[in-house]
Amino acid sequence: MTNVPVVSYARISADIRRDEHGVQDQHRLNRETAERQGWTVVHEYTDNDKSAAKADVVRDDFEAMLRALRAGELPNGTTVQGVVIVAEDRLARRPGDYERFVEAITYQDGRVFADARGTKDLYSEDTESMGLFGAVISKMEVRKMQRRMRRSHRMRAEQGLPVGGTRPFGWKPDRLTLDPNEAPLVRQAILDLIAGRSLHSVTNEWRRKGVRTSLGNEWLTSSVKVTVQNARVCGWREISGELVRDSAGNPVVGQWEPIVTPDQWMAVKNIFDARRGHYIYRDGRVGQILASDFREPNYLLTGFLRCGRAKPDGSLCNAPLRVTHHKDCVQHIYLCPTKTVGGCGGVGRRGDMVDLFISEAVLAKLEEVQLAASAEPVEWTGKAEYDDAKSRLEELRVQWTAGNVTNELFFSVAPELEKRIARLRTEAQNFTAATQRRQVRSATDIAEIRRRWYLPEEEGGLPLTIKRSYIREALLAVIIYPAGKGRRKFNPDLLEPIWREG
Repeated sequence: MTNVPVVSYARISADIRRDEHGVQDQHRLNRETAERQGWTVVHEYTDNDKSAAKADVVRDDFEAMLRALRAGELPNGTTVQGVVIVAEDRLARRPGDYERFVEAITYQDGRVFADARGTKDLYSEDTESMGLFGAVISKMEVRKMQRRMRRSHRMRAEQGLPVGGTRPFGWKPDRLTLDPNEAPLVRQAILDLIAGRSLHSVTNEWRRKGVRTSLGNEWLTSSVKVTVQNARVCGWREISGELVRDSAGNPVVGQWEPIVTPDQWMAVKNIFDARRGHYIYRDGRVGQILASDFREPNYLLTGFLRCGRAKPDGSLCNAPLRVTHHKDCVQHIYLCPTKTVGGCGGVGRRGDMVDLFISEAVLAKLEEVQLAASAEPVEWTGKAEYDDAKSRLEELRVQWTAGNVTNELFFSVAPELEKRIARLRTEAQNFTAATQRRQVRSATDIAEIRRRWYLPEEEGGLPLTIKRSYIREALLAVIIYPAGKGRRKFNPDLLEPIWREG
């Protein structure tokens, strides 16, 4: 058969150089094959940088080719009567894909098919069976390669060796030595998160400074979260989010330089674990799923202020104050919402004056309790129980392996011990997180906090989320009582801070 219109299909799993040279070389060979057979290539289908072995990878051009073969023509009406490929493993590595291809190309009689070695009659049961068998063998080889790669990855992890791929932010290209510019950013971000700063605020700061990811992209909140949550920052090794542990159950220590201590990393991880499944405000607070029209706090005291106007029964309104603006007033105003939305509408106060008074009160409170002078660190009271449970479980495993403990006894006792160890491990992480927060606070200079409190964030001032975290640690709420009718001079005595105990 001569002058038969065929399509060329090319695929490569990994285009490392990102220049499509691999698939273009395949198409060139396909055109030469078609020319030898007297066929004409009327269209090229290309799946570049796409695996044919993974079930979750959709090869768009492969699917488009199947549709064209079944229809017998391209979308523009050009007739298609065959396919040319370099080799069958470029076409399919899964038996199901190969079967779908054969069904599509043999949907009509007279179709042609060839690879670089020559033509093949797919209408022959023997040829189809050999092709299908080849796809099965290919799939088995892919699985063997994947198992070898997983074993190799696991062995490297247990030896504390770094993995390949994109250079981790914070380290030099050798993945072992800290980058002098990036590592301090990661460390400060982790310390700030422990202190109460939000991911949103950290991300904004990195963007303002022009910091870029290892790939040269702009930072997103999600990418900052991945960076600070990675156990690599404290020198530990993990696979798929799980810590790699040695035979004694201790985390494997990598061969690279750490950015923070394990306790500091566990404190950050504890923060994110506690937020899982909850709505997170931009200031870092954990909340429930809110209505789509909810506006996240952009002001210092949103959520802290409560209306102190008395109801007819003598109780207080207690509605949370909202922020509004008047056309003849430059600053924002804290205002009790109207009755239709749960308030009384009877209390309003200048926002800048309220912010100033509460800020000074909180700063004075910080100085009063001398947060800069921390107490001696306290040891976790559950450590002995935790160590005992781990020792008992390990001894039980040793005795079971040696045949001294029956399967029935082992599998009835081990799950309870594992549950207790998991519970105690969580308690230990919570304790570590609390300890780290205290240490971060104790290392803070209150005079420096006061200096930065009123500066704009762009000039080195404290981020809003950090200031709100200090307020949250000091205050439960602030009750604002009515000032009477008409314009009156701001009276701080009508503001009642409700301090936290201890």
